[in-house]
This record gives sequence, C-alpha cells and structure tokens, in this order.
Amino acid sequence: MFYKAVKRGFDLCSSAAALVALSPVFAFVSIGIKLSSEGPILYKSERIGLGGKPFTMFKFRSMHVKQEGAVESKYIVNESRIFKFGSFLRKSKLDELPQLLNVFRADMSVVGPRPYPQYVVDRLYKGEYRSILSVKPGLACHDSLYDYTHGELFVTDEMEYETKIVPIRTELAKMYEEKHGFATDIHIIFRTISLIWQIVILRKTKFDYNGIEHEAIERVHRRAEMKSGCR
Repeated sequence: MFYKAVKRGFDLCSSAAALVALSPVFAFVSIGIKLSSEGPILYKSERIGLGGKPFTMFKFRSMHVKQEGAVESKYIVNESRIFKFGSFLRKSKLDELPQLLNVFRADMSVVGPRPYPQYVVDRLYKGEYRSILSVKPGLACHDSLYDYTHGELFVTDEMEYETKIVPIRTELAKMYEEKHGFATDIHIIFRTISLIWQIVILRKTKFDYNGIEHEAIERVHRRAEMKSGCR
C-alpha cells in the first residue's frame, strides 16, 4: 500500500511537471506533424489497463492516416505509412510524450508494462500471464525496453518478431509484475534515459542482453521444453 501511494504521488508530480516543462517540445512536435502529414496531431487508441479496464491512450501521430481497406500486420508497422518526421518521433520516443496525460489521469504509471489493445491482451495474457493486468501499465518497463533495443527498430519480419520478440517481451512484463518495487522502478527510469541517448544520439544498434533479459529468455525456453515434453 505504501509503495502504491508513493508511486502514485511520483506519477502525479512528475507528469504534471513534465507537461509544463515540455510544453515547448509539445508545440514543436505538433507543428512538425502538421507540416509532415495531413491528419490529427494525436493518435488515440483504446488500451487495456489495470484490472482489465479499458482507457484511451494518447500518442503523437507518426504515421499517415490509414486508408480505408488497408490491412495491417499484427506486430510490424508498415514502414510506408511512417512519415519522415514520424520516424524520428518513434526512434526518440517523443511520440509517447502525450501519455504523460494518461499518467496524470491515473490511467498509466511512469513505470509499468506496456498497455495493449484488447485483442492483443486476449492473445498474450492467458493463464498465469493474466496477472500482468494486476499492475498499472506504464511508459517504460522491462518489456518495452527489450522491444526498443531488440525488436521494434530492428526486426522487420513478422514471423521473426512474433516468435523471437513477443514471448520474451511478455515474459518480461510478467517478471515486472512479480518483482516490482522502488529499486526496480528507479533502475528502469534511468535505463530508459540511457537507452534513448544511445540509440538517438550515439546511434547504437547492437545491445547485449542484460541480466533480467537473460532470465526471461531462460524462462521462455523452459516453458517451451515443458510444453514439448507434455506432448
């Protein structure tokens, strides 16, 4: 209870301060989007939050408005839809700044597993993974950082992403639900800042697995072996 109260206080204060301090960045990004692509500045998507409750998540729009009848893949974004300025927003994570509004409104936290649409939750959060919904989703977590360093910017094949990235990403979300606390949250915040610097400024493209990612990979392999052994 103490942890939740302190975390909510941090979320409220940090999101309010960031929204004020970053208002010039919001203005710059808004103008950039308008000059780059026709359509709204914000992208709104229904996501599933704490306890399975849906909420509207905000992001800066980084893709051209979807044409009627266009078909999208489950995980890999159609690169042809991302406009040039939008690509920069995605790489730098500036597209996620409007989620500070979600943090302020208590839909999300600064640190927590990434929120997904209902159809993704239904597909991934089965059995024991359903407990991931017992923690509030957030801007950054083990799963989103793994995706940032090994998945979304580097994997372009749908099958490869689904078989190699998604299981580990889901396992990492589960591990946060099992072991979250002050030390973990602080580590994730500073690692997020470090990784954005390395990818955007230093243009780093190769990352070693850290300790928790190694553990997640081992857990995924053990689960796969147990399933194959039961057949």
